[in-house]
Amino acid sequence: MNIQKSYGQENGLGKLYLVGTPIGNLEDMTFRAIRILGEVQWVAAEDTRQTRKLMTHFNIPARLVSYHEHNKHASGPELIRLLETGDSIALVSDAGLPAICDPGSELVKQAIEAGIDVIPIPGANAALSALIVSGLSTERFTFLGFLPRDKKSLLQELELLQPKKETLIFYESPHRIVKTLEAMLTVWNPERQVCLMREVTKKYEEAARGTIRECCDFLSEYEPKGEYCIIVEGSTASEMALTVEWWESYTIKAHVEHYELQGSDRKEAMKRAASDRQMPKRELYNFLHKEE
Repeated sequence: MNIQKSYGQENGLGKLYLVGTPIGNLEDMTFRAIRILGEVQWVAAEDTRQTRKLMTHFNIPARLVSYHEHNKHASGPELIRLLETGDSIALVSDAGLPAICDPGSELVKQAIEAGIDVIPIPGANAALSALIVSGLSTERFTFLGFLPRDKKSLLQELELLQPKKETLIFYESPHRIVKTLEAMLTVWNPERQVCLMREVTKKYEEAARGTIRECCDFLSEYEPKGEYCIIVEGSTASEMALTVEWWESYTIKAHVEHYELQGSDRKEAMKRAASDRQMPKRELYNFLHKEE
């Protein structure tokens, strides 16, 4: 068990700060973020060129080091070594909060294992910014990042998510947004409510709200531009009823075999059947084992 008291205790080790940076509008930089970036010995950046522009704008004279997906295996241990010698490091991504959909999460794990305090410095976040203006429920939601690129994997993932009742949040590029929405149109109820939010906090910020079908039509008329957040309504009662109809007459074994015939391997078929039935995968596995 790991207990961290972020302040008031000195152990001779440095601290790893996760610093939120603007996602488009420089006015979203917080006073605290500017102070921390100016106090640490090192700033570990996903793109040092991008971060150098930010630091120059705010007159922050810290030393920059590179930490990204392609050098994390070499850079990560070196950053941990610096922290263990007493230097503090601020980790930043290109925009928004680090460690979300980027390799920063691995550095956080390594720091915790080394006994390093990891301290969040809150800032802008595209997913939550889009959620709160979507007009959809904010009581329960799931952030899923980027969906699979492969069409088969994409459709399978959407099928697994189909019964989820909470609001769903995705990131998507302008080059893939149409294909992703078309897949949602195929698997989910076309009347589900969606908010397409692009260029959050920037000059051309735009929120397009409507059904999945309406959003598909909208993007066929207006070329997608900028990075998107997709906020999707959770499964409705009518959609759940339609979902149940096709498999409720199946035994659990037949339910799993149905997905295997569609091309899923045994493990994936069990996962999908358990999701349909809203039962733990372990429980479904035990049931099948008893039958066999």
